[in-house]
Amino acid sequence: MSDPTLADLTYVTREDLSKTLLESDSAPSLPANLAIVDVRDSDHIGGHIRGSTWVPSSELDYKAPELVRTLKDKEVVVFHCVLSQQRGPSAALRYLREKKRLEGLEGKKGEEEGNGKEKGGKKEQKVLVLKGGFSEWQEKYGPDKRLTEAWQKDIWEFGY
Repeated sequence: MSDPTLADLTYVTREDLSKTLLESDSAPSLPANLAIVDVRDSDHIGGHIRGSTWVPSSELDYKAPELVRTLKDKEVVVFHCVLSQQRGPSAALRYLREKKRLEGLEGKKGEEEGNGKEKGGKKEQKVLVLKGGFSEWQEKYGPDKRLTEAWQKDIWEFGY
């Protein structure tokens, strides 16, 4: 099987993501099965999606193995940057490729130990990209404290 490409990525709209967050039993916290990874760098100032994890794209190469292990039990992982045109999709691809690499290593280790692991019954993790990134998110949900933390209108009022 070949490595994932940009054509393989799936996007989620801000409306669908906000609906998932607001309808969760754990609202305003993230649902236990969901992770949101914000890969903005210095442009992280001015707010973020409530409960998201900040992993600057400049650190993603060496943090990817840890991120895959940390998020392994999540059913859905959403990546985004400010526009989700470059860093967000790139981060999702790096994550998927690292996940595939680590699963390959675990499979080899399991074969060597004679206990080949199966994914039996476990759902395949969905990796998504937030369409329009934080820029579009904050246009609609910036002031909504149930969905956005530390939002600063003066930083965003004239657009990105």
